[in-house]
Amino acid sequence: MPFAFMIILICQLVGEMILRSFNLPLPGPVWGMIILLIALHFYKPLQKIMCPLTDGILSHLSLLFVPAGVGIVGHFGVLGGQGLGLVFALIGSTILTITVTAYAFVCVANLFGDNPSFEDIK
Repeated sequence: MPFAFMIILICQLVGEMILRSFNLPLPGPVWGMIILLIALHFYKPLQKIMCPLTDGILSHLSLLFVPAGVGIVGHFGVLGGQGLGLVFALIGSTILTITVTAYAFVCVANLFGDNPSFEDIK
């Protein structure tokens, strides 16, 4: 498990190096996740190495939401001033996510021969 944790940290470090070297718009940890995803795809034994750590992280996933909740409470005054914009952003992003998910489902189903139509989703 320490080796798996080291792999995650190395991927994050490489992601930060990519970010700072090329001044890219995505954060370093996102680049690290992309690197880890590529490594997991092309090097199958890495999946078995990472499995115990990832199972442990996923079993305590709710703890990762605590900092976000504290940030919301800590900056509630700022968020209150932007409340209407946040409401529209949440509603719009929810509708967009549901729509894109439905279209992606239909496209994948058509690709595999199930052939549902967009009217079946409604």
